[in-house]
Amino acid sequence: MNIEQFYPLFLKSGKVTIDSRKIEKNDIFFAFSGENFNAATLAEKAIADGALAVIVEQEEFENKEKNIFYVHSTLDFLQNLAIHHRDMLKIPVIGLTGSNGKTTTKELIHAVLSEKYNVQYTYGNLNNHIGVPLTILSVRPEHEIAVIEMGANHQKEIELLCSISRPDYGYITNFGKAHLEGFGGFEGVIKGKSELYDYLKAAHKTILVNENDEIQIGKTENYKPVITFGKPDSDYYFEAFSEDHFVGISYQNIQILSKLTGNYNFTNLCAAAGFGLHFGIDVNQIRRALERYTPTNMRSQVVKKEGRTLVLDTYNANPSSMTASLNNFITFEGTKTIIIGDMLELGAESEAEHRNILKLAQDLGFDMIITVGKNFKNINPSATAFESTADLTEYLKQNTIQSENILLKASRGISLEKAIDFI
Repeated sequence: MNIEQFYPLFLKSGKVTIDSRKIEKNDIFFAFSGENFNAATLAEKAIADGALAVIVEQEEFENKEKNIFYVHSTLDFLQNLAIHHRDMLKIPVIGLTGSNGKTTTKELIHAVLSEKYNVQYTYGNLNNHIGVPLTILSVRPEHEIAVIEMGANHQKEIELLCSISRPDYGYITNFGKAHLEGFGGFEGVIKGKSELYDYLKAAHKTILVNENDEIQIGKTENYKPVITFGKPDSDYYFEAFSEDHFVGISYQNIQILSKLTGNYNFTNLCAAAGFGLHFGIDVNQIRRALERYTPTNMRSQVVKKEGRTLVLDTYNANPSSMTASLNNFITFEGTKTIIIGDMLELGAESEAEHRNILKLAQDLGFDMIITVGKNFKNINPSATAFESTADLTEYLKQNTIQSENILLKASRGISLEKAIDFI
């Protein structure tokens, strides 16, 4: 089975899935295998459940009469099918990466562009070597723009994802201290994320540039075409304001107040508005989209609970985002407790970075500091340093946090959101 032979069958399908539990009529099921499972054993059942076709990488499971096809590698076939489909698409594709804020920015861009266009975009965090092909393959004839989020924790990953998604426009939210272990330090982060720039330059595509970011300026110097924001003489200039801890942008005397907290979300809003203006969306439509957007994914999410304000940011954490969150949270009026969890994938710099964050938290003078995770536990002698979220929840069952404001911030692996019901 080759891509050209299979593509007409793909065009008849409902969607492509790698989850046998979510198969619907006319889906194509890619039967990935791992150390502890072999999804190819589910091929016959998938067809019985209504799948149009199944792709397996064990030849003994092939049954062409039932549209169960053998390929050497399900991953390679998925990626190559996505590349072939991308070649067929005649719509603008926006590629997005960065150390912090890329998922929120993707959601905001989608919200804005959807005011005028039928937009397909990355669902959830499907932003890796499997998720990006799945997103490309979800683009159908009715879609007019696609927004593709690309995540990475090693060199050459963004390069691969660009070769699959082939963006016409690109934006890097920022360069921060994230995945230092995989990238090999901060300079490695810059190099790895800039693979998006490398692709766009080679393909003579358009880059969105935040002119307040010195790295972005340096990496795009003398390059055209670009769309710029951040300075009074940029293509688009936005001013920041805030109200009741929520961040807003002002454009041509029109104020847009979001439901996002944290000054670090200002540039995310600017990027979304910048793309919207570039694609011909009226500023009042942009205002409607940004003001309607409500975070529900534990990223800068503000929740009122029993008279207290909870800021939930438990999906990801690194030294850059943790520093920004703490500096933002200290501006809240009233008493403040922080619950901060380990920042993962920092490698040799882990202990130093956790010490820096703990010292920053102490220097800022929060009313109560609670830490969760082995890295913080090793450097924090406090009685409110817990090795796991389970230990924290046991503490919370017996002790009520009295503060008016509570911040929860940690890497995803700490599962800090499991403590919310006990606060």
